Amino acid sequence: MKDEIMKVIKERRSVRNFEDKPVPEELIQTVLEAVQWTPSWANTQCWEIVVIKDPEVKARVQAAVPKSNPAFKSIVNAPVVLAMCARLNDSGYYKNVVTTKFGDWFMFDLGLATQSIVLAAHAAGLGTVIAGLFDHDKVAEAIKMPAGHEMVTLIPMGYPSKIPSAPKRKEISEFSRENTF
Repeated sequence: MKDEIMKVIKERRSVRNFEDKPVPEELIQTVLEAVQWTPSWANTQCWEIVVIKDPEVKARVQAAVPKSNPAFKSIVNAPVVLAMCARLNDSGYYKNVVTTKFGDWFMFDLGLATQSIVLAAHAAGLGTVIAGLFDHDKVAEAIKMPAGHEMVTLIPMGYPSKIPSAPKRKEISEFSRENTF
C-alpha cells in the first residue's frame, strides 16, 4: 500500500497537453469520489465543484485566463475542466464565529480537495494541471457561481498527450526540522 500511494504521488505531473478523447463519466465520478472522502475542517466539506465539458463555457472561462498562463490552452483543449469553488463562512467557523487565526479555512480545505483530485486522476490514467492565475470574478460569472462562494482554482483534466519530466525537488533535510524550527 505504501509503495502504491508513494508511486502515485511521485509520478503525478502538471499535464497541459491532452488527447482529443472524452473522459468517461465513471472516471469523473471516481475523481469526485476522492473529494467526497477528503478531510475538511469539522467535516464542513465546503467545496463546490463545477464540472465543465461544454466548449462554450470553457471558452468563456478561458477568456478570464491570461495568455501568459501556461495552462491557457488547456482550458479549452482538455475534455473536462473542474472549477473548484468554496462555500464561504463555513470552514473554520463554530456557531458562525471564526475560530482560527487565519479566518475562513476554505483555502486549506480546497487545497486538500485539489490534491485528492489530481492524485485520483493520475491513478486513473488522467492528467491534470492546477491553474490559479486567472480573473476569479470573471470565471465566477462564466460558471454562474452564486454569492456566498469563492472561485479558487481551475483543473483541466483529460488523457495526457505529453507528460513532462519531474522538476527538481528539495531534499527532505532542506525543509524539515526536528522539535524546533
